[in-house]
Amino acid sequence: MKTVDAGAAQELTWFKSSYSGAEGGECLEVASMPKHVLVRDSKLVQGPIVALGREAWAAFVRRPGV
Repeated sequence: MKTVDAGAAQELTWFKSSYSGAEGGECLEVASMPKHVLVRDSKLVQGPIVALGREAWAAFVRRPGV
């Protein structure tokens, strides 16, 4: 896992999690790159971005109860 500069990720297409509610609470967004999936807090788009390898991301979304 590594972090990515927010400025470098501005040109990407970000998708909000389907689990994010309209209340504006705990929301995250993801963007896809060739070797990584980027994750950020939708309320802090200029904040930290975490880059996960594709295998790590696949394991995360397959994990029950997450």
